[in-house]
Amino acid sequence: MRASRLVSILLLLQNRERMTAQELADSLEVSVRTVYRDVESLSAAGVPLYGEPGHEGGYRLLGGFRTRLTGLTVDEADSLFLTGLPTAAADLGMGSVVATAQLKLMTSLPSELRDRAGRIAERFHLDAPAWYREGDRAPYLSAVAGAVWDNRAMRMRYLRWAEPHEITRVVEPYGLVLKAGHWYLVAGGNEGVRTYRISRIVDLHLLDEEFERPEGFGLAAHWENYLQLFDARRRQGEATVRLSPSAFHQLPHLWESAVADAAQRTVTSPDADGWVQVTIPIESAEQALPELLKLGADAEVLAPAELRDHMARTLGALDRIYRRPVRPSSTLPDPAEHH
Repeated sequence: MRASRLVSILLLLQNRERMTAQELADSLEVSVRTVYRDVESLSAAGVPLYGEPGHEGGYRLLGGFRTRLTGLTVDEADSLFLTGLPTAAADLGMGSVVATAQLKLMTSLPSELRDRAGRIAERFHLDAPAWYREGDRAPYLSAVAGAVWDNRAMRMRYLRWAEPHEITRVVEPYGLVLKAGHWYLVAGGNEGVRTYRISRIVDLHLLDEEFERPEGFGLAAHWENYLQLFDARRRQGEATVRLSPSAFHQLPHLWESAVADAAQRTVTSPDADGWVQVTIPIESAEQALPELLKLGADAEVLAPAELRDHMARTLGALDRIYRRPVRPSSTLPDPAEHH
């Protein structure tokens, strides 16, 4: 670990020419005291390091010194696909490996290309989770990633929505997918190729047996097909909805793209009030209700009758709640009483 850190210090200084002890410590995720010790060790080994005091000071390599330690290790080469996904790399336990691989790549580039790569990194950043949502807490992610990489079968206890809710399965992990901040496992087994959300794994044991990946299996192609089938399975119903001009224009911002696109394809000509009629796919009346409530009084469900009745009951309950007078503030509990 320390040898890798010493190499990282050399590569950082070679790429950035001058860095303070604090900047080095932040980059390496160690203390400033550790940086001081590492710099002393490098100097004792004959590396021409020079420290400049003062506000504009820092460490630099003298005399155009350049290390030749730019060859990637096996782990670093494996991690290259994650160099643009620092959060994903950290989730998989490969954060430091990715950082070192990036340093070695940057060091091997000519100066003009190194500057260009640095400018790109400063201007583009990927944030995978959706707005107002955090990614999953997935304690078994690192172990699953190891099983995927080593082609090792695993036994897992998994919590699903359908009954029985908790199941135990032996699976062959083919690959991992990061979707909107959530990690998914694509794995084969007696039930065929299935997709599992990593955060719902409640227990995991790696098995000794190895497996061979199916010939011709492509993770990206499988995932794309899975998403299409998933949407088709979960939205087998239809609803006919009447929309105001304002609501119709808001659809791309309020509904999933597949639903908004269906509305665009089925829209009728405006009636005398300017309202239009659309047909959208729905999963169930319960699922469609909150989506339609987003539109407030700018939407009217025409069919199916079950969904229209569900909307009427919900709106009636809301009407009864809001017609009641607000309780006086004196009847509300005093927060100070709980301290």
